[in-house]
Amino acid sequence: MKNYKSEQLRNIALIGNAGAGKTTLAEAMLFEGGVLNRRGEVTSKNTASDYTTIEQDYGNSLFSTLLYTEYEDKKINIIDTPGMRAFAGAVTSSLSVVDAAVCVLNSADGIGAGTEGAMRIAQAMKIPVIFLANGMDHENVNFDQLIENAIAKYGHSVTVVQYPVNAGPGFNAIIDVLKMKMYQYGPDGGAPQVLDIPASEKDKADELHNALIEKAAENDEKLMELFFEQGSLSEEEMRVGMRLGIKDCTLYPVFCASAKKNMGVKRFMEFIVNIVPSPIMATPRTEMSGKAVKCDAAGSASLFVFKTSIEQHIGEVTYFKVMSGTITEGIDLVNTTKQGKERMAQLFAVAGKTRNKVTELVAGDLGATVKLKETKVNHTLSVKEADYKFAPIEFPKSLITTAIKAVNEADDEKLAEVLHRLRDEDPSFKVYHSKELKQLIVEAQSEYHLNVIKWYLDNEYKIEFNFVTPKIQYRETITKAAQADYRHKKQSGGAGQFGEVHMIIEPFEEGMPDPKSYKIDGKEWLVTLRGKEEITMPWGGKLVYCNCIVGGSIDARFMPAILKGIMEKMEEGPLTGSYARDIRVCIYDGKMHPVDSNEISFKLAGRNAFSMAFKKAGPKILEPIYNLEVFTPSDRMGDVMSDLQGRRAIIMGMGSEKGYEKISAKVPLKEMNKYTTSLSSLTGGRGWFSLDYDAYEKVPADVQDELLKAYEAEQKEE
Repeated sequence: MKNYKSEQLRNIALIGNAGAGKTTLAEAMLFEGGVLNRRGEVTSKNTASDYTTIEQDYGNSLFSTLLYTEYEDKKINIIDTPGMRAFAGAVTSSLSVVDAAVCVLNSADGIGAGTEGAMRIAQAMKIPVIFLANGMDHENVNFDQLIENAIAKYGHSVTVVQYPVNAGPGFNAIIDVLKMKMYQYGPDGGAPQVLDIPASEKDKADELHNALIEKAAENDEKLMELFFEQGSLSEEEMRVGMRLGIKDCTLYPVFCASAKKNMGVKRFMEFIVNIVPSPIMATPRTEMSGKAVKCDAAGSASLFVFKTSIEQHIGEVTYFKVMSGTITEGIDLVNTTKQGKERMAQLFAVAGKTRNKVTELVAGDLGATVKLKETKVNHTLSVKEADYKFAPIEFPKSLITTAIKAVNEADDEKLAEVLHRLRDEDPSFKVYHSKELKQLIVEAQSEYHLNVIKWYLDNEYKIEFNFVTPKIQYRETITKAAQADYRHKKQSGGAGQFGEVHMIIEPFEEGMPDPKSYKIDGKEWLVTLRGKEEITMPWGGKLVYCNCIVGGSIDARFMPAILKGIMEKMEEGPLTGSYARDIRVCIYDGKMHPVDSNEISFKLAGRNAFSMAFKKAGPKILEPIYNLEVFTPSDRMGDVMSDLQGRRAIIMGMGSEKGYEKISAKVPLKEMNKYTTSLSSLTGGRGWFSLDYDAYEKVPADVQDELLKAYEAEQKEE
């Protein structure tokens, strides 16, 4: 294949709901560009995209797929993205390397949850969007209603460029109000007849043509002046205005097609090469040092990795965008993220599972390579003298958390290895071992997202496993002062062990005065502060360790050992084994032996005295509370509110935002298990939410009793 210049490139991502026909549209575009000699079908499992076994099993796109086609001496790079909101990570990574999104609408089903989710991402990233109303040959198509709904959601930036003459099973004609022509197709699609607009459609076409002229003129003062002077604009002048409007996200042009019958696809490709900005027209990308990196084929070579995959017989395939310069076969680059060297042994232009070798890829192009050593998603490679490092893609926050455990302990290591490999391919998965919970944790977007892991473990790696409800990261603290003393004494021939510690513990609050006296159970203790150590715990909260020893009853050299014993119990709280926090400890007395006292003796004495005092100090379990924001269609508001009340949520406020009802609440993390599934069920898949940690608060008494019983039963089992 030929080498293209930066100005000849167009980079687009196909976004939209599952079932809208994105994969079928991509297939038609590759066919029209001569990259394919026949069009495959999703149902026949032979498309250039959706080529993995799991996607063919599911009948849906689950990963982003890089493709390309050629048209009018231009190369159009296409990324076909999944339509289900569970795979928002793939949409995010794809949009980070393209210059426009094509939002494919299912003309019969309208704007679904997947479309809404993808459009939120595109708008947040300020990616230009073009709408393509697909499936014009389906039954129950109402194009006018579809446009009304799009305008209601995305404003009057939505502007019709094409509309169908006869939408429905007999569909074969499109009116194009930019060219002011009718495209009429034969039963098998392909090349249309280009005809004058029939008289029956003239008034409607003129009205839409004038509306398009006005939208185009709004984007440039000179065009606006021309429009006022002439009352109209030429097709080329309209293109200039539309190009500006699309780039600035003030114009969302609407096209229509039947991708399955290859009707309207070629004209749409013509629009893309004429109107979508090339990479050199895009705003220069700023790398992390603040330097703007121009998309210039003559600049210093650099690339950014947006996707990796592991494929049979090949190994790891690395997909990237050339950010600057020219990447040539055999070039040596530095991974500025990992500080390692990589050689680009082979370069490929990618059409799904078909990879065509090329000798070079210029700034703005998308391509792939194989057999890199350490390079993963979000890594930058550049020539040594440039030392560029581009900001990582911000993947969506996890919405569901589960623990995972191999049925056979012998598979534990293999399971962790496979999960980390899957995470490398899809960074919207998070995988880590929680030392606190003693569980292997997986975070994902939904249960459907987790099913991808299940499929691979069942089918590819043959590992038996179970998803397990994750434990909650509870904390333990105390509510009043308490005193305890403990003597550790052990004699077994030779040197023995002896250490005695007397301590008082109390709840710690920021700004509280230093200790002077305590009254506990009718008895008063006076203490003299000799030294204080304030320790910020890695899991939150503090331990304040006060040395109040007078008269040398415990030698200063044993004080760190006592602290070590206390810290051990802070790491494994006396109530449920959870981390403890916000406690002040005063060591005020004790005893030692001139021969038998040593560090281990005082460590054990301190540990046991702390545990005894803790249980007498009104111990309480704290649970993590999260700030929750739920967005729901107004007609599902009551159901969502009722569900939240059953989850111990405290409603903090309500309002409207982005065409949805917004509920703000505080909710215990314990009650949010599988909430993504529940909300989807309650709202028909249209609701979404975000969770952010707020604080730890005391659990209700009944919940504490339940947790204590569960921990006691667990300890007995062990």
